[in-house]
Amino acid sequence: MSPGSSMPGGGFTAAGLSDVEIVFAAPGWRSSVPRAELLARRAVNATLADQASNGHLTLLLADDAEIRRLNGDFRGKEKATNVLSFPAPYGSLTLGDLALSLGVVRREAATEGRSIPAHFAHLIVHGTLHLLGHDHLSAGEAMLMERTEARILHRLGLPNPWRQRWPKAA
Repeated sequence: MSPGSSMPGGGFTAAGLSDVEIVFAAPGWRSSVPRAELLARRAVNATLADQASNGHLTLLLADDAEIRRLNGDFRGKEKATNVLSFPAPYGSLTLGDLALSLGVVRREAATEGRSIPAHFAHLIVHGTLHLLGHDHLSAGEAMLMERTEARILHRLGLPNPWRQRWPKAA
């Protein structure tokens, strides 16, 4: 069995082992994403398994105001965004930190016709890939990252959020 491959029962091989610290900093997360801790850990573990990696990360589940502040302080952008990733310096014992904004996650899920839990899991996969060095600054990087996200979400039994953007094969 290769690293990151699924095992019977939905488990993963040694790659994909993680320690996820989850901080609920805003009310509403638990009611919007039932079993948020379990889904977050599954999303992180699936991403790490897919990338043959492992490690620790902290996930901050915040409100729009906190994410707006963090985005302004660290990126110079005075607006809320769906997910922020803060990779740890190379050689650290942790992968870094992720922060999600409840209001943005709810609004995007509604606009895009997705369930909040599915969008939540997608953003955790997306953010974890950023912590592992992936980016989407160029079209090629974006396509690779989207395909990686779709593959990981498929393994979690969740829908492909990019399906409508990709051209159909001839």
